Amino acid sequence: MFRPLPFFIGLRYTRAKRRNHFISFISLISMLGLTLGVLVMILVLSVMNGFDRELRTRILGMVPHASINGYQPIDDWRTLATQLEQHPQVVGVAPFIQMQGMLTHNGSVAPVLATGIDPEAEQRVSIIGNHMQAGSLEELREGEFGIVIGELIARRFGVQLGDKLTFVMPEASVTPAGVFPRLKRFHVVGIFKVGAELDASMAMVHVADAARLSRWQPGQVQGVRLQLHDLFQAPSVAWDLVTTLSGSYYAQDWTRSHGNLFAAIRMEKTMIGLLLILIIAVAAFNIISTLVMVVTDKKADIAILRTLGCSPGTIMGIFMVQGSVIGVVGTLVGGVLGVLAALNVSEMVAGLEKLLGIQFLSSDVYFISYLPSQLIWTDVIVICGAALGMSFLATLYPAWRASRTEPAEALRYD
Repeated sequence: MFRPLPFFIGLRYTRAKRRNHFISFISLISMLGLTLGVLVMILVLSVMNGFDRELRTRILGMVPHASINGYQPIDDWRTLATQLEQHPQVVGVAPFIQMQGMLTHNGSVAPVLATGIDPEAEQRVSIIGNHMQAGSLEELREGEFGIVIGELIARRFGVQLGDKLTFVMPEASVTPAGVFPRLKRFHVVGIFKVGAELDASMAMVHVADAARLSRWQPGQVQGVRLQLHDLFQAPSVAWDLVTTLSGSYYAQDWTRSHGNLFAAIRMEKTMIGLLLILIIAVAAFNIISTLVMVVTDKKADIAILRTLGCSPGTIMGIFMVQGSVIGVVGTLVGGVLGVLAALNVSEMVAGLEKLLGIQFLSSDVYFISYLPSQLIWTDVIVICGAALGMSFLATLYPAWRASRTEPAEALRYD
């Protein structure tokens, strides 16, 4: 049953006597510390969630979830794709040929991974069509030797649609005149931007042109790329598929190429969460020192309440209410400010970058070029619940000490 006496007296005791402003100041500091801890934890975890989301949607939207490769060039990839699409986890299948090499233009050189694709099938396994700044994948036509490049490559070379680039392969051609590197002129038909490191290292050409450069027969491909319903099932799905196929194939999945990055983000999120929870713990347990000082300041009041018939449980409840008020207000304000900061941190950082004329996150160093944020309400609930729980636990010892105060001892010198 609700007992109003401890509640209202506890609220009244949240502020100390007028002559003792120091205790009120300490109570305010405890509340602000808890607010700051909750705010920072919500904001940081939202940013980590944003990095996790961007890895899934952008990086893993551009690279295949899994691929089935042949030890020898695959002659009929469409028949193979039909077999693979029968698996319930497979969303789309597209052929590919990968070629390591360098792009050159007016004396500038950039390493690049050129991927031969089928423009129509690529839409089923990649998000690149949604991030074209200029041109389109449909401009890649067999025999025309067009190329789609990332925005950072275009900026580095200073090229636009229609400009020429030279692709140099790490192989040599032996001719009567000597040994020469294998190279081919391409014209730019598209420029994409996903805001990630792939903008500086990835290019796409038509799969038939890639086969010709690789000196394969028309229609031959290196393998097929797979888009799956659940990307975390990629290792097991790829293994299941390759074991059911007749022929010499091997499987690869995204965990081998980008799994370490994903694992690093997960580990950092866990470790940062543990460190930030300590900030909340320090702020919450500051309530202990505040309440101990309040108990000392209110000894005479406690003694009077005891002589008027208040039980030790009532006295304990009064000081638990006071400490809980600090915890509830600090957590509530921190939660609101943290949610607002998490929802707007990307725009605030972008505005700060524009104001200062610098870029905090560069695609040359990091896998994205902006600060992402994704607010997950489950995180907010867990953080606020942990803060409230620790605040409540912090009130137990001072409240218990207050309930043990003897009236005669407290009033002896008053």
